[in-house]
This record gives sequence, C-alpha cells and structure tokens, in this order.
Amino acid sequence: MTHVQRVCIAVANLVAAAAFAWPLLVPALPSQAQAAAPWAALGLVPIAVVLVLVALDASIRSATTLAMLGTLTAVGAAVRIAGTGVGGLEAVFVVLILAGRAYGARFGFLLGVLVIALSSIASGFGPWTPFQMVACAWVGAGAGLLPGGRRRRGSPGATRSPGRGQRWREVALLATYGALASYAFGAVMNLWFWPFAVGPDTSISYAPGAPLATNLGSFLSYTLVTSTLTWDTVRAVTSVVGLVVAGPAVLAALRRVRLGPGSTRERRRATAPPRSHHSSQKTPIS
Repeated sequence: MTHVQRVCIAVANLVAAAAFAWPLLVPALPSQAQAAAPWAALGLVPIAVVLVLVALDASIRSATTLAMLGTLTAVGAAVRIAGTGVGGLEAVFVVLILAGRAYGARFGFLLGVLVIALSSIASGFGPWTPFQMVACAWVGAGAGLLPGGRRRRGSPGATRSPGRGQRWREVALLATYGALASYAFGAVMNLWFWPFAVGPDTSISYAPGAPLATNLGSFLSYTLVTSTLTWDTVRAVTSVVGLVVAGPAVLAALRRVRLGPGSTRERRRATAPPRSHHSSQKTPIS
C-alpha cells in the first residue's frame, strides 16, 4: 500500500468517526440532530465506497482473494440474517474477527462493509445501515491489527500448525478482543441516534451546548442502561463462545488458503528469468 493510500484511508476513517461523534462535537438541538442523522448516514456511503476502492489495490484483487472475500461475505450475511430478531445473538462478529485475523486488516475491513451491505438486502436498509457498515468494518480491521497477526501471515512458516499453547493464547486474545469489540460496537451504534432517542428532561438526555464531559457522561449512562447490560453483553458472550469453540479449526482452515497478488503459478511466471531464444532451440545433430 502506498503512502497516498494510507493517507486516504486515515482521512476517510477520521471523517467516518466524526459522522458518528458529531453530537459530541457540534452543539445541536435534539430535533436538529434527528434531521441531521439521515444526512450523516448519506455522507458515510461515499466514504465507505472510497475506503473500499482504496483498499482494493493489486495485492487484494487476485482471483483467490476475491473468491475468498465473496465466499466469506455470503457466509457472514447468512449468519447475520439467521440471527435477525434474536436480541444480541449475533455470531457475525466471529466471522469478521477470524477472517480479519487470518487475512489482515484490509480484508477484514472489506468483509465488514460487504457483509452488512449484502445482509441488508434481506433485513432492510435504513439510516443505520451505513453506520453498521463502517462499525463492522472497524471490527474486522481491528482483528487484523492485533499483535502477532502480521508475523504469522508473512513468515515462511505461516502455514505451519502452531503449538497447542500458542494456538490457545491466540484464541484467548481473539476472545478478549471479541468481547471488547461487542461493547464498543454497541456504544458507537448508540451514538448516532442518542440525541433524539430520549426526552430532553432526563439525566441521560443530550444537552445542547453543554460541555463535552457533561454530554459524554450522559451518553455513557444511556448506553449502560439501554444496551451494555443487555444486547451488548449477549453479543459479547456469543462472540466469545463462538471464537473459543470454532476459532482454532476455522483459523487453521483459512490459513491454508494463501492469498496474494496472484496464484502461485502466476507469481512464478512473473519472477522467472526470461528464457533465451537460442536456448529454446535444439542443437542439430551432425
């Protein structure tokens, strides 16, 4: 990835984060916040498109990579649709985290965006959909940025089966990340609609023009009461159980598929020295 691509991705992610957190950054009345939410959602759509286009450079456009991305997108969408209507039982994080860990942050980011986009065809689109796309993309990308992942993917022995102790340490790391990501996802998704979700005269209401610390405290209280102790906890438990039970086997299977700029035969052709014209001719027998 070039320096320009890194800058583009960083700027786009900062703008996306601002779209989530604008109630804490810009004073607004709850009615104004409600009117602005769809516009913030629309603003996230081109940002997600830019991020996808930038991430799809030559290193991730190989046939094998795209095939695996399409397969895991279908699996993740099916898992998410199956959990629709069951409060907090969302095993899609298991797919995102394991894929991001096995194939890297960019793959995990793309998978998060595409899973939400595909599953929303069945579950329905709304102003929350772009926020979910970006938030799930962050979950998948974060798994690819955890310690040890780059070394495991890039080392010559990356396809070797790790020892039992090493394998379970990695699973423990992913399970911890899955629990934290579940709570962070719930908090981030609450932020975009919190200003107009409750009335103006409660202890957890959004206060236009109040100091950042005041509104942040109210938001954390709102999140704790409405989702952290219920939906987010169920999501965290589901993710941890799924990662512990399926993590070792799924990671081993994913890592057997080598992703890269092309197939092994294509890479050999690209790196092979050119054959001499004379060497290809047979020496006549006298």
